[in-house]
Amino acid sequence: MPERAADKRGWVLRVTDVEKRFHRGIWPRRRTIEVLKGASLQVGAGELVGLVGENGSGKSTLMEIIVGLLKRDGGELQRAVAGLLEELQSERYRGYRVEELSGGTRQKLNLALALMHEPELLLLDEPYAGFDWETYLRFWEMSERRRDDGMGILIVSHLLAERDRLDRMYELREGRICDC
Repeated sequence: MPERAADKRGWVLRVTDVEKRFHRGIWPRRRTIEVLKGASLQVGAGELVGLVGENGSGKSTLMEIIVGLLKRDGGELQRAVAGLLEELQSERYRGYRVEELSGGTRQKLNLALALMHEPELLLLDEPYAGFDWETYLRFWEMSERRRDDGMGILIVSHLLAERDRLDRMYELREGRICDC
């Protein structure tokens, strides 16, 4: 069997044996509804993958588990999270809910979510607002490394003090863009 492109480049999402049950009703009439019973899928880099199913089949539940909105009852869901959490020194916040985080830590989370799928183009609006100095410097290092790897990055901000880190800078003035 020929090797697929995704096998060479690796996977970007792997879901293995994910289970999800919902409990309905009040005791003694409480019942358990099994929505996901060992769902598995894999998406490789450079692949276009579809997920189809009838209404009520668990597609939305699985997607909510993948993006972290819903906790799974069993199985694994792996994404390129560990490296980003380490790079942003945010591993200690892994068990927190978003509303429990400070503004700067939420901003780190937003950056990690934007970078998780390694896009070709990254658009960032005020990305370092709320960062402490160490995280601010780490942000620029991460950005430069990703740029060097071929990612296009547009940073939109009211203040860009790090002009020397940019390849080009534009200014929007009176509705027009000019080179600076």
